[in-house]
Amino acid sequence: MKITQILYEIYKRLYSYFGPQNWWPADSPFEICVGAILTQNANWKNVKKTLVNLKNNNLLDPLKIYKISKEKLAQIIKPSGFYNLKAKRLKEFVKVLVEEYEGNLAKLFSEDIYKIREKLLSIKGLGKETVDSILLYAGNLPIFVVDTYTYRILFRHNLIPEQTSYDEIQSLFMENLPLDTKLFNEYHALLVACGKNFCKKREPLCNFCPLKDL
Repeated sequence: MKITQILYEIYKRLYSYFGPQNWWPADSPFEICVGAILTQNANWKNVKKTLVNLKNNNLLDPLKIYKISKEKLAQIIKPSGFYNLKAKRLKEFVKVLVEEYEGNLAKLFSEDIYKIREKLLSIKGLGKETVDSILLYAGNLPIFVVDTYTYRILFRHNLIPEQTSYDEIQSLFMENLPLDTKLFNEYHALLVACGKNFCKKREPLCNFCPLKDL
């Protein structure tokens, strides 16, 4: 079976088992950007609490985060953990957004995808997974997000060697599947669902996994 067929088979089985994931849950593209930054080294339950805090303080707006002090912002986002560091990263992100794009995400996302990616990766603390999540989920741009679950599932099915980089895994999907935002969105979310429910770091539930005989 060719790699393209294998990738489609994985997608088909996971979609059949889990159904549509409707990810990323948010009320606006900016909320997705904030959530992507906050979810670094945090579980989604705590990120949700933090987003509620930001909503209650009427702060899910680039200009308002731009104007608030880093210290006050840090206290509001405390549930997400590493709050001083994340407050700094959020401030840096909105600084670029406000000073270079008038706080308008549509203007940012109208540029070439790789130009935007390079710009966002230049912000200290924003790694490839975070930036690609912003591009895919907030910007609706066709780029595949790679995370720990993606690596683990592919490695355990002998589709990649142990020493495989983020870029190599990303290329595997983007060179063998159509550059389709909806497909990449759903596929990544399904891999996360599979990783959380079956392909666990310790004691994976292989006998019950929809990919068990692949």
